Amino acid sequence: MRAILSVSDKTGLIDFARGLAKLAVEIFSTGGTKGALKEAGVPVHSVSDITGFPEILNGRVKTLHPAVHGGILAKRNLKDHMAQLAEKSIGTIDMVVVNLYPFLKTIAKPGVTLDDALENIDIGGPTMIRAAAKNFPDVLVVVDPADYGAVLEALTKGKVDMELRRKLAQKAFQHVAYYDTAIAQYLRGDEEGFPEAMTIALKKRSNLTYGENPHQQAAFYEEESLKKPKASLVSATQMGGKDLSFNNILDMDSALNAVMDFPLPTVAIIKHNNPCGLCSHKDLAEAYRRALAGDPVAAFGGIIASNRTIDLAAAQEIDKTHYDGIVAPGYSDEALAILKRKKDLRIISLGTEVSPTKGEVPWWDLRRVGGGLLVQTPDYFTEKEFSPRTVSKREPTPAEREDLFFAWKAVKLIKSNAIVLAKDNTLLGMGAGQPSRVVSVDLALKKAGDRARGSVLGSDAFFPFADGVELAAKGGVTAIIEPGGSLRDDDAIAMADKYNMAMLFTGVRHFRH
Repeated sequence: MRAILSVSDKTGLIDFARGLAKLAVEIFSTGGTKGALKEAGVPVHSVSDITGFPEILNGRVKTLHPAVHGGILAKRNLKDHMAQLAEKSIGTIDMVVVNLYPFLKTIAKPGVTLDDALENIDIGGPTMIRAAAKNFPDVLVVVDPADYGAVLEALTKGKVDMELRRKLAQKAFQHVAYYDTAIAQYLRGDEEGFPEAMTIALKKRSNLTYGENPHQQAAFYEEESLKKPKASLVSATQMGGKDLSFNNILDMDSALNAVMDFPLPTVAIIKHNNPCGLCSHKDLAEAYRRALAGDPVAAFGGIIASNRTIDLAAAQEIDKTHYDGIVAPGYSDEALAILKRKKDLRIISLGTEVSPTKGEVPWWDLRRVGGGLLVQTPDYFTEKEFSPRTVSKREPTPAEREDLFFAWKAVKLIKSNAIVLAKDNTLLGMGAGQPSRVVSVDLALKKAGDRARGSVLGSDAFFPFADGVELAAKGGVTAIIEPGGSLRDDDAIAMADKYNMAMLFTGVRHFRH
């Protein structure tokens, strides 16, 4: 039996190669893999011994040869194939152990040039993998060190069954597809628009106990992409608590998105993917207290996010209420000691600072529909909407204007039809997911209660009728920010003027379905 070993990931390589040598497998290799095997004392030959031809073009061509690919691709049950090998003095190759260097790691290095990137595109490796996987009934193809043990065990028993061979071949084709996706994405660069064909590279980060409901299976995958956000759950570290559930991850992602666009220390409390508490304040503990006051009942069992490191004072306040999880850039040692006392609290550290996004977000928003995907650029804030047009007779006061911008950022986070009431950079009440915008206004007013007096209102889209504006005015709202664009804008403006409300039009809407 003859095997070619050429791997980037050398995890478990030496033990595996020693196991093969004990089974009298003749090993051939190239480059760094060959050097590592030699250094470990594992008998190894050069691939040039198979080809009878030296490596050329600085190593670009070493395995692209009929003696290699003939030995891999020949079907052992076809007499004609075997006769041709014998005629050309080509021996069979029965195992290909190859894995490819993660291309994105190469191009992520500082100062990498196009030439550097192109030199790190492997040609011979993927070709051998594909050839072996195509001929998997006769050739073992191993791309994952996690499979070394199973392969050795099967070889020791004298038979590798078809089920294992098929599984290894599937992983091999997926490995190459993953690699090619990274290269295509790099070469696409910042090209505008949507490509005619596109693949997405995903790697499983963990299995989950179940999905949204206990009868659903689930897993968490990380996207291999040049455009991944720096602060994200896929790169975060869990510091304590139970394993993350499907719903935990959804809510934590929403919570993280909720705090990212605020420059001041900000705390969000998320329940079922919507903020039930949100506040910006120069003091983080005070921001938490005010966020909790937004809806202390709904906050119970929710998810907290902060855009600042959790300090001792904030942790002491958080400790007073039951939550499922918390996500933040980091935690002081004293804060972590307090939070860890609750054994079930999932504590997630991003390990990096959270800063407001500037301009268009560079990655795509993907949503599943039956039989396909909807693809769009993610919703983001434009410069235009923070220079809104005053359409009412009364200009907003400086305090109102500050709260209006807070409300405008908050309403983007809430499911349409979305309405938020805010004051002092604090979410007081919200209405979400209602078929009627006036119903959302009513819900927000009821949630805010007496605190609605003197508050401002943010609406993710225009008011189709003036009834929502009037209801807000009667509830004590003094200013409104909304996109405008309704056929009945003049009615809404007239209603605002009737109650001496300030009204701003941004010209941008933020639906979130």
